[in-house]
Amino acid sequence: MTIQTLTGLAQSGALKGKRVFIRSDLNVPLEQGHVAEDTRIRASVPAIRLALDAGAAVMVTSHLGRPKEGTVGPDDTLRPVAERLAELLGRPVRLVADWVGGVDVAPGEVVLLENCRCNPGEKKNDPELARRMAALCDVYVNDAFGTAHRAEATTEGIARHAPVACAGPLLEAELDALGRALRSPRRPMAAIVGGSKVSTKLSILQSLADKVDQLIVGGGIANTFMLAAGLPIGKSLAEPDQVDQARAVMDAMKARGVEVPIPVDVVVATAFAADAPATVKDAADVGPDDLILDIGPRTAAALADQLRKAGTIVWNGPVGVFEFEAFAGGTRVIAQAIAESDGFSIAGGGDTLAAIAKFGIADRVGYISTGGGAFLEFLEGKTLPAVAALQARGASEK
Repeated sequence: MTIQTLTGLAQSGALKGKRVFIRSDLNVPLEQGHVAEDTRIRASVPAIRLALDAGAAVMVTSHLGRPKEGTVGPDDTLRPVAERLAELLGRPVRLVADWVGGVDVAPGEVVLLENCRCNPGEKKNDPELARRMAALCDVYVNDAFGTAHRAEATTEGIARHAPVACAGPLLEAELDALGRALRSPRRPMAAIVGGSKVSTKLSILQSLADKVDQLIVGGGIANTFMLAAGLPIGKSLAEPDQVDQARAVMDAMKARGVEVPIPVDVVVATAFAADAPATVKDAADVGPDDLILDIGPRTAAALADQLRKAGTIVWNGPVGVFEFEAFAGGTRVIAQAIAESDGFSIAGGGDTLAAIAKFGIADRVGYISTGGGAFLEFLEGKTLPAVAALQARGASEK
């Protein structure tokens, strides 16, 4: 993969006095006008520091939420992000509005450019907008893996027009880790795909069925697979119209000599609530009024045993309603097994990251991806537009 990197440019001295435009992913949750969780902001800091230390004038931008183009509403502004970024950097971070026409920034200074998705044409990757943004800088840096699957003006268009285009350290690390997990994995390779719907993750399941040695499904997805296996699921969340697709995935794995493990026991309740009484049942004994909210202890133990022996583990999605303590046991056991495995593990997706935080295993996961949709699309083998743009530039400048 031929992509120029910010690290390489900094080491060569090529950034001194240059105007550097960094597209970060600062799309963080806000509560009452303050940053509620700052993981993505902290992840953006190394690229910014790298450019500042190399003597550059630094501009940073990101999207936040889903604003209406042309206006910056009170919930759209990056002001709380600028305040938190200033704390992390230990220096002022000025927020700049209406920046497409020009930005006043000096070497050694960092400014935050207001929510880029408020600019008309951003989401549609308007070529003229991309050219105007590219004219603001000498070096464009994409450090936002979480948006790499979207072809937008600040993620793809600008990379084609900026004088120099490169990957920031976060994007570089994501591509290295994902490449390690998929292109030359240590075997056996296990994948855990959880979530509510088979339909939203059908393509990833089909893709992984051709790549992995063990495919574990959880959550509502597992319920659909249970239906496909002829088991009762009561009133559980499932997609009966996806049963044939689930069977196709099961058949694809069986053709490779591996079974998709179907739960042998489950944890059920008669209501979806944190205080609902939890009951462990054999999978064949699920009643008509039952809701399956977690895998059972025997199923969890068997899956954990597989994971501890894996050479590579890819994790996207919990296996139960882990937010409710009574139904967190399955995801807790899976998380612990991943932490204990000697294999290389990579995890991505918002719910997965929340589970990792809840069970305190962040320091024992090989790599935690900042991407959700981009993580899944990379696993599927899809081309990420923002990465492709950097590759094209790297190849042409080689």
